[in-house]
Parts: sequence; C-alpha cells; structure tokens
Amino acid sequence: MSSDAPALIEQAVNRFLDEVPALKPLALIVDLELLGRGDVQPYNVAMGGPDGLKITKGVADHARIRLEIPRATFNTLAEKGHIADWHDSFDKGDWKASGDSAMLRLLAQVIGKQEERNGLRKAH
Repeated sequence: MSSDAPALIEQAVNRFLDEVPALKPLALIVDLELLGRGDVQPYNVAMGGPDGLKITKGVADHARIRLEIPRATFNTLAEKGHIADWHDSFDKGDWKASGDSAMLRLLAQVIGKQEERNGLRKAH
C-alpha cells in the first residue's frame, strides 16, 4: 500500500488547498509520518515555491511542520475528508502536529477563518 501513498498525499494536499485557497501561495515543507502496524512511513511534502507540490520518501532536516497520522486515518481523510473532517479528527487526538509554533498558529488561524467563511464553525 505504500506505493499508493504519494498519490494519496497529493490528493489530500490538493483537496485541502482547494478548500483553503489562502494557503496555496504559502511555501511550506512538512514531514508526514504515516503510522502503520509497527511501521512508520516518512514522507517529505514540499508545497508552494517554483516546483509546486513535491512529495518524496524520507524526512527533511528543514521541515517546519511535522504531522503524525495513523495510516488508516490518513487514508480516510485523504479520500473523503474535508476541512471539518480534518479538524474534528485533530480535535479528537487522532493525529498530531508539531514544529514551528508561529507556523502552526498561522495555519490554525487561516484554516479557522476559512471554516468561519464556510459556516463550518461558529465564531468565538
């Protein structure tokens, strides 16, 4: 199933960026760890910049964000998930995000504003 991972990652990123267009111009490097049964599949996802979306196996020393997601959860979110689904899954603790705190705050703010525009979340 790992051979499907890059295509699934690309699908998830493109769907997410379509739903949160304000993130499209952001150049960001993310380490994505897909957690399987006794197995970790590391991927480096580079978004934005001159190369567009680039997905490679392994981790990058210069990634600003790290996501740890069980493979089954990722598969479901990548294939059918929308912003609200990703948010709910994160709130439940299904997956974790770590890294540059300023970048994490920026992402949370931009995604939150998009959810409010879409009427997916009540403003506080």
